[in-house]
Amino acid sequence: MAGDALRRFLGDTPARVIVRLVFLSFVVGVILSAIDLDPLELIDLVLRFFQRLWEMGFEAIERIGRYFVLGAVIVVPVWALTRLLSMRRN
Repeated sequence: MAGDALRRFLGDTPARVIVRLVFLSFVVGVILSAIDLDPLELIDLVLRFFQRLWEMGFEAIERIGRYFVLGAVIVVPVWALTRLLSMRRN
Protein backbone atom coordinates (compact mmCIF):
# COMPACT_ATOMS: atom_id res chain seq x y z
CA MET A 1 0.00 0.00 0.00
CA ALA A 2 2.81 2.45 0.84
CA GLY A 3 4.60 1.40 -2.35
CA ASP A 4 1.52 2.27 -4.41
CA ALA A 5 1.35 5.71 -2.84
CA LEU A 6 5.04 6.30 -3.59
CA ARG A 7 4.64 5.11 -7.16
CA ARG A 8 1.58 7.31 -7.62
CA PHE A 9 3.48 10.29 -6.19
CA LEU A 10 6.51 9.72 -8.43
CA GLY A 11 4.49 8.83 -11.53
CA ASP A 12 6.42 5.60 -12.14
CA THR A 13 8.61 3.13 -10.31
CA PRO A 14 11.39 4.68 -8.23
CA ALA A 15 14.11 3.06 -10.35
CA ARG A 16 12.72 4.47 -13.60
CA VAL A 17 12.31 7.91 -12.06
CA ILE A 18 15.92 7.86 -10.87
CA VAL A 19 17.15 6.81 -14.33
CA ARG A 20 15.14 9.61 -15.97
CA LEU A 21 16.40 12.19 -13.49
CA VAL A 22 20.02 11.10 -14.01
CA PHE A 23 19.62 11.28 -17.79
CA LEU A 24 17.87 14.67 -17.72
CA SER A 25 20.46 16.03 -15.28
CA PHE A 26 23.22 14.97 -17.66
CA VAL A 27 21.50 16.56 -20.68
CA VAL A 28 20.81 19.81 -18.84
CA GLY A 29 24.40 19.82 -17.57
CA VAL A 30 25.70 19.52 -21.13
CA ILE A 31 23.42 22.33 -22.31
CA LEU A 32 24.41 24.62 -19.44
CA SER A 33 28.06 23.87 -20.11
CA ALA A 34 27.59 24.65 -23.80
CA ILE A 35 26.16 28.07 -23.03
CA ASP A 36 28.84 28.59 -20.39
CA LEU A 37 26.50 28.82 -17.42
CA ASP A 38 27.76 27.87 -13.99
CA PRO A 39 25.17 26.63 -11.47
CA LEU A 40 26.50 29.03 -8.84
CA GLU A 41 26.12 31.91 -11.29
CA LEU A 42 22.56 30.80 -11.93
CA ILE A 43 21.79 30.83 -8.19
CA ASP A 44 23.48 34.22 -7.88
CA LEU A 45 21.36 35.53 -10.77
CA VAL A 46 18.15 34.42 -9.06
CA LEU A 47 19.25 35.93 -5.74
CA ARG A 48 20.15 39.23 -7.40
CA PHE A 49 16.75 39.27 -9.12
CA PHE A 50 14.93 38.97 -5.80
CA GLN A 51 17.26 41.53 -4.21
CA ARG A 52 16.51 44.04 -6.98
CA LEU A 53 12.81 43.27 -6.64
CA TRP A 54 13.03 43.96 -2.89
CA GLU A 55 14.98 47.18 -3.46
CA MET A 56 12.43 48.42 -5.96
CA GLY A 57 9.73 48.01 -3.32
CA PHE A 58 6.35 49.47 -4.18
CA GLU A 59 7.50 50.43 -7.66
CA ALA A 60 7.70 46.72 -8.46
CA ILE A 61 4.18 46.16 -7.16
CA GLU A 62 2.94 49.03 -9.31
CA ARG A 63 4.65 47.57 -12.39
CA ILE A 64 3.20 44.13 -11.72
CA GLY A 65 -0.24 45.70 -11.31
CA ARG A 66 0.11 47.52 -14.62
CA TYR A 67 1.11 44.31 -16.39
CA PHE A 68 -1.87 42.56 -14.81
CA VAL A 69 -4.34 45.22 -15.93
CA LEU A 70 -2.79 45.40 -19.39
CA GLY A 71 -3.15 41.65 -19.83
CA ALA A 72 -6.62 41.54 -18.30
CA VAL A 73 -7.87 44.12 -20.81
CA ILE A 74 -7.25 41.54 -23.52
CA VAL A 75 -7.68 38.21 -21.71
CA VAL A 76 -10.99 38.81 -19.92
CA PRO A 77 -13.01 39.94 -22.98
CA VAL A 78 -11.58 37.11 -25.10
CA TRP A 79 -12.42 34.61 -22.36
CA ALA A 80 -15.94 36.01 -21.98
CA LEU A 81 -16.48 35.91 -25.74
CA THR A 82 -15.31 32.30 -26.02
CA ARG A 83 -17.57 31.30 -23.10
CA LEU A 84 -20.55 33.01 -24.73
CA LEU A 85 -19.86 31.36 -28.08
CA SER A 86 -19.44 27.94 -26.49
CA MET A 87 -22.76 28.35 -24.62
CA ARG A 88 -24.44 29.25 -27.90
CA ARG A 89 -23.23 26.04 -29.52
CA ASN A 90 -24.63 23.91 -26.73
